[in-house]
Amino acid sequence: MKNRNISRFAVPVGVIGIIIMMVVPLPTFLLDLLIAFNITMALLVLLVSMFVQRPLDFAVFPALLLVLTLFRLALNISATRLVLRDADAGEVIHAFGSFVVGGNLVIGLVIFLILVIVQLVVVTKGAERVAEVGARFTLDAMPGKQMAIDADLNAGLIDEAEAKKRRADVAAEADFYGAMDGGSKFVKGDAIAAVIITLVNLIGGFAVGILQHGMAPVDAMNLYSLLSIGDGLVSQVPALLLSVATGLIVTRSATSGDMGSTVTKQLGQNRLALRIGGAAALALCIIPGLPKLPFLLVGVGILAIAQQLKDPEEPEPAEPAAVTAQAVEMPAPDSPEQLLGEMRIDPLELALAPDLVDLVDTASGDLLDRVRALRRKMAMELGVIMPPVRTRDDLDLPLSSYAIRISGVDAGAGQAPPGTVLAIGDGLQALPGRAGTEPVFGLAGKWIPAELHYQAELSGATVVDRASVIITHLAEVVRSNASRLLGREDVRNLTEMVKRTHPVVVEELTPSLLSLGQVQKVLQALLDEGVPVRDLVRIFESLSLRAKVGTDHDGLVEAARSALGPAIAAQYASGGRLTVITLDPILEQALLESLRPSETGAFMAIEGLKAEAIVSEASRFAEAGEQQGLNPVLACSPQLRLPLMRLLRAGSRRVQVLSYSEISGSTAQIETIGVVNGAYAGAS
Repeated sequence: MKNRNISRFAVPVGVIGIIIMMVVPLPTFLLDLLIAFNITMALLVLLVSMFVQRPLDFAVFPALLLVLTLFRLALNISATRLVLRDADAGEVIHAFGSFVVGGNLVIGLVIFLILVIVQLVVVTKGAERVAEVGARFTLDAMPGKQMAIDADLNAGLIDEAEAKKRRADVAAEADFYGAMDGGSKFVKGDAIAAVIITLVNLIGGFAVGILQHGMAPVDAMNLYSLLSIGDGLVSQVPALLLSVATGLIVTRSATSGDMGSTVTKQLGQNRLALRIGGAAALALCIIPGLPKLPFLLVGVGILAIAQQLKDPEEPEPAEPAAVTAQAVEMPAPDSPEQLLGEMRIDPLELALAPDLVDLVDTASGDLLDRVRALRRKMAMELGVIMPPVRTRDDLDLPLSSYAIRISGVDAGAGQAPPGTVLAIGDGLQALPGRAGTEPVFGLAGKWIPAELHYQAELSGATVVDRASVIITHLAEVVRSNASRLLGREDVRNLTEMVKRTHPVVVEELTPSLLSLGQVQKVLQALLDEGVPVRDLVRIFESLSLRAKVGTDHDGLVEAARSALGPAIAAQYASGGRLTVITLDPILEQALLESLRPSETGAFMAIEGLKAEAIVSEASRFAEAGEQQGLNPVLACSPQLRLPLMRLLRAGSRRVQVLSYSEISGSTAQIETIGVVNGAYAGAS
């Protein structure tokens, strides 16, 4: 706890101390100590920038750069005060000046100017440009990265926690490069300030030495030039280290390891290149006039390193014998096994046109990985195991198209032209491409060349790659047809899964009360109404209780829905509020009296105009709620729910119908937006 408090207050106290240094004179001993600390910190920052795995691992660098630059300027001001006042700036500055100047003022000035030019023109200017371009491209690429994260989330490749982490990384990366763009300006300004401060020290010191201390011009020039250049060098050495660290941070691109390991690995990954380089160094030995020993040592050293490296492993070719054996084991084209395999109809199939097979190539596409991840996502969302998707090419499909089939019947189709991405939005007229439609929501868009996706994002469009379009479409088809995909064998597997943890629940339900077929029909009905069946234990318990009273299908479905009532209502609640449309009490009583039993379930025996008015009025309220961003449901008594749902579905309007028992278990606040009274023109 004590160390945590020290770390928390060290930087704020240090910044306040830096401000005080600019005003309060420092003794020479303390100045020497702070100069040594400044040089050590700059060296430490440089080493850390080399060993970080990625730039974001050193995200505090821009702020640290500002603090260290301010610290160095404060040291410059303190040293200038001591030079002009006492003609003494401590041992460190005196040692730097004496060592570099070496009794020659011209040499000292030249060395100082060279360091300034290297830092300002070469390192700082390059780092500033790289940071500026990196910030621009990082901001431009943010929408595309966010779309890629959303596509992976929708495809089930990542979960919500991983998506949040990736979104945070994208935002942090944009903030980091934006801060580095500004931080590089600090380094540039610091280099310019160092030149000005050194000139002020030289001119001011020369004037002070002659006018105030009565020194001879030569003595004043020697003394103050030594101190001024020493002060400049003491500030320029750590400034140069920080400039190099800035360049290293902003130029790290696609590498994920530390810089030393990455450089060694990538330079040494090709023995041939090292051998040619070593041979070239040895060849320089034969040029007349060049010294032989340096090139000989370098060439021999590179050849020795190349000899120690290993060539990259190449895949071994398959043995002809294995291929021959496999060919022998393949059944004949007209054998019963082969014909039965071709006759089999797959529950779920994704057919691709011949020019779309690149999507399933593991080297260039990740469609198959996304399909596998989608199975897990659907299992977590619906509570059923999505059948394996058979992906194959179909010569009968038009080019650039695909088809999604359930039990051999087309359930969805779309376009995905090769080499393109789908841009959805306005302002796409200037971009080349052909018109297209997003298959799930029917949004108008344009298939544009993949290399223009940045331009489309800059124009405000949403850009989706081909694999994401297909996976999103496949997921929607599976959701809409989940009841068709749930087979008897799937129900048996789900039942066995529940039996491992709750054996009493399963033994009480099946086969004594209900058969697997009856359980399958209930689960299919729930899926058909968009109700997940993950909570099988609660569903089976409710079916056991209801089956003791009667095994009619509608009663079993309503019993299961009542058990899942809070979860069903939560699907349509938003912000702790559930928006409902209710029935007029008189109309509801009339509908209850009109119920008639049938083999396919209860129905309402009402006039056609009355039914049409109910559907029209419920649809009008639902559309009005959706325009306000709400997701309204129609509430009614449990006996009316199924017949009313069938009536609305027959009217081509998928208004969700919930019973009072389902809504009563919800913790959301109920808000009514309309009352259906069934009034129609010509009513008596």
